[in-house]
Amino acid sequence: MNKRLFLSAPHMSGNELKYIEKVFESNYIAPLGEYVNKFEESIINYTGTKNALAVTSGTAAIHLALRVLGIGKGDEVLASTFTFIGSINAIIYQNATPVFLDSDKKTWNICPKLLEEYLKSCGKKPKALIITHLYGMSSDIQKISDICKEYGVYLIEDAAESLGATQNGKHTGTFGDFGVYSFNGNKILTTSGGGMLVSDNKEWIEKAKFYSTQAKEPFIHYEHEEYGYNYRMSNVLAAIGVAQMEVIEDRVSKKREIFSWYKEFLDDIEEIEFMPELENTRGNRWLTALTFDKTSHEKIMQALEKVNVESRPLWKPMHQQPLFNSSKSFLNGTSEELFKKGLCLASSTIMTKDDVKMICDTIKENLDK
Repeated sequence: MNKRLFLSAPHMSGNELKYIEKVFESNYIAPLGEYVNKFEESIINYTGTKNALAVTSGTAAIHLALRVLGIGKGDEVLASTFTFIGSINAIIYQNATPVFLDSDKKTWNICPKLLEEYLKSCGKKPKALIITHLYGMSSDIQKISDICKEYGVYLIEDAAESLGATQNGKHTGTFGDFGVYSFNGNKILTTSGGGMLVSDNKEWIEKAKFYSTQAKEPFIHYEHEEYGYNYRMSNVLAAIGVAQMEVIEDRVSKKREIFSWYKEFLDDIEEIEFMPELENTRGNRWLTALTFDKTSHEKIMQALEKVNVESRPLWKPMHQQPLFNSSKSFLNGTSEELFKKGLCLASSTIMTKDDVKMICDTIKENLDK
């Protein structure tokens, strides 16, 4: 049996243990310490954002963004239907109402045309849009940002999967009012679990920091005028993050190289279509994603599992989830079609070209003739 090839396995830089040892020497294990500051600074320096807050998860970061913006019961929040539920759960935490928008075929991300049509026709104006940059690929984010500004809608970028992706050289996560990155175990960089909230608005980030540390007022005793959360990242995990950020460009390059190998081996197959990359953008290709026009993606998944290779269907749209049966949706059919036909392939940065060739050979052997 071949070694297990995962979708996106953790890949350490080599400095993680050294920095963790320094944390232990200092005895600043949690909640804070110098590496939390260093991790935040590394994100600021890399992405060009002005402020960053290290927290326990990407979902926690989105939750804080919604809370800071004053979004609550009775408010509507637009969101990608073609996404992971984490960004939607944060809306529910605030007792707000999600409204789902479909994708376009040019990016697989939220369709700007649908967004504008909805904002022109809706009776009640939504307070915010949470847009996901799917599988590490930039949405048409400048156009979407311009639409949100025109209609007075806050923009929160769920860039959990897209650290290192850009449009016209500007990083995803830095176009909106808030941006969110994730460092979960399967992301392009990992701290085992963690997230980062970014914004050019310093006051908002300071308010998010206040909420993330139990909303403690500035007294020696514990004084509370508002409720908060235990959302701050520990110094230990931040030390891992500092080491990971040292190799971010290497990881983006390797992910993109892995995609190029898949394209080299499969590009001549007529029924296969890869996730597109919008002009003037650089995706991080976190996961290589593709669709099959004739062959069942489930058949391919089963064949890959037999050779010990992990794969996974594309996200099931949120509007098709039982939890959101009664939710409002503005659809064009794109996300449903992608879900029926699509697959994410193993894209770990420790993979070799021979690994990718073996996967592609397995796919070719199991295509419908």
